[in-house]
Amino acid sequence: MNHFLHGVARATSEAFDLPGPILEIGSYQVPGQENLADLRRLFPDKPYLGVDLRPGPGVDCLANVEALPQADASMGAVIAMNCFEHVARFWRGFDEIHRVLCADGVLLVSCPFYFHIHEYPNDYWRFSPAGLEVLLEPYPTKIIGWHGPKGRPLHVWAVAFREGCPAVTAEQLERYRALLRQHAHEPWSGFKRLRFGLASWLCGRGAVSPYLDQQCWEIVCRTRSPKSRPRLRRPQNTPQPR
Repeated sequence: MNHFLHGVARATSEAFDLPGPILEIGSYQVPGQENLADLRRLFPDKPYLGVDLRPGPGVDCLANVEALPQADASMGAVIAMNCFEHVARFWRGFDEIHRVLCADGVLLVSCPFYFHIHEYPNDYWRFSPAGLEVLLEPYPTKIIGWHGPKGRPLHVWAVAFREGCPAVTAEQLERYRALLRQHAHEPWSGFKRLRFGLASWLCGRGAVSPYLDQQCWEIVCRTRSPKSRPRLRRPQNTPQPR
């Protein structure tokens, strides 16, 4: 967790009324990051459950996102910030989140893209904005965001709304943009500015563009009509019930 992603979570919590109860996947708070990683403070009036593979600060339930113990349609919102790179069978995790979300549920998810290999328990995957959009196909509406250079983003995130959610209005989207501008940014010291400025001058801007452009971000909103389920047709040779 970093300042930028904490700002994304804060902007999301203020722009949209995420229903409770809220389930956080990968809620373990790494020592030294408690102030940034404690996202439950953004939702003081809603039931909040933190899930992780290991016990520790911020963890209320030990579980694997590939097989969540929560019941179907029991959660109002799910938050998964920078954890799916650690999920070996990530597609199962996305299926499980969709299962436990209620019909008007919301998912906030973020994933690193241009980031060093890190653990726990291991580091398996990276997701581009287009890849994250594919994984979120079951959600009729999603806001996809990224920061850093478009061709080499640092992190990718999305807010995905299930079929029971009202449509995202233009006013909500603009408010979200304004809140991102307000909250989502990394603090830069004078030393960092000097170091990356010198590196840009010596090696060219492209070599350090992910760091120079980390305050740059973009979001797009994708909306489609919910797909209706196909009606089952009775086989012609099946006798009709009396």
